[in-house]
Amino acid sequence: MGAQLQGSAAEFRRSVADWLESALAGEFGALRGAGGPGREHEAFEERLAWERHLAAAGWTCLGWPVSHGGRGATLEQQVVFHEEYARADAPARVNHFGEQLLGPTLIEFGTPEQQRRFLPEIVAARELWCQGYSEPNAGSDLAAVRTRAVRDGDQWVIDGQKVWTSLAHEADWCFVLARTGPSGQRHRGLSYLLVPMRQPGVEVRPIRQLTGTAEFNEVFFTGARTDANLVVGAVGDGWRVAMGTLAFERGVATLGQQVGFRRELDRLVEVARRNGAMKNPAIRTGLARARVGLEVMQAHARRTLGSTDPGAASVSKLVWAGWHRELGELAMRVRGAASLATPGDGAAGYDEWQRLYLFSRADTIYGGSDEVQRTILAERVLGLPRAGR
Repeated sequence: MGAQLQGSAAEFRRSVADWLESALAGEFGALRGAGGPGREHEAFEERLAWERHLAAAGWTCLGWPVSHGGRGATLEQQVVFHEEYARADAPARVNHFGEQLLGPTLIEFGTPEQQRRFLPEIVAARELWCQGYSEPNAGSDLAAVRTRAVRDGDQWVIDGQKVWTSLAHEADWCFVLARTGPSGQRHRGLSYLLVPMRQPGVEVRPIRQLTGTAEFNEVFFTGARTDANLVVGAVGDGWRVAMGTLAFERGVATLGQQVGFRRELDRLVEVARRNGAMKNPAIRTGLARARVGLEVMQAHARRTLGSTDPGAASVSKLVWAGWHRELGELAMRVRGAASLATPGDGAAGYDEWQRLYLFSRADTIYGGSDEVQRTILAERVLGLPRAGR
């Protein structure tokens, strides 16, 4: 694998594409296209086996430093991998929270002991993670979280509730933003804890979605415990660490996401050609706008990749979320009356376009709502007065 990371981008692209073609032609061939937003229930155990197959071949955590178990791939090589992965229609990854969020956070803020304990398990996909940020009444205002952690000897005792916790029902661990100081301190009273999920005192309740599936959950902590040394960063410094995690969230994987968007748009164009919707000028205009919007989205993503501009990630989230939601609406117009009928009940009854429409309604909410992204741009980038709290 080390040799594969040398040479030109074209050579690296060929090596990625060739490996994926070979790997997806065998026992994992049936997983092409499986999983993804709104479909995380699909073949989860098989996709976990695929994740570990990737790990054994050295295709996980490419951008991590070699000293931490990664491959030290360049930014360009990481982009290439995600693009080829999407083009191969390879199954949706199940280790996103560990590889893309917690791992980089531990590399940046964790102690050597924390790094030695957790990073190898993430690289090998032996332990899965979920993210404990949002709470009822504090979904987008992380400084208002009320989950508390109280020191009890050599452990922390955690009580509270998290919500919209993706894949909590599959995760082994959760990185939890909890209040360890007085509630009036807001940002200064938070700590970033690593909490085992499989213990008494942790209850996971699935949340049923519009699509009929339940990939995210409520999580209740009632006297749950974690070791005192599993605070990332200093006690009370959780806000800075949590913001660091969010900065990692919108990295090179977004380029692969956009390849998936292009595939969806190309398929929708074919549907419009087959069912005659392309004869409608409004449909043709909508599809043309979607194509232009996708090109703009990709140009922005490439221009800002690796940028430290605090507004780049917010603009990116606003652009792709709005574009994808509009694509779901356009798909319904292209399908016409057929979009209103389902052959069965619940998730099994929806076709791919109905699932796209229903799940994309959430695109402008999860991962930071549009309102929050606009507030970040207004206050932190443009320097406008802070809104009243």
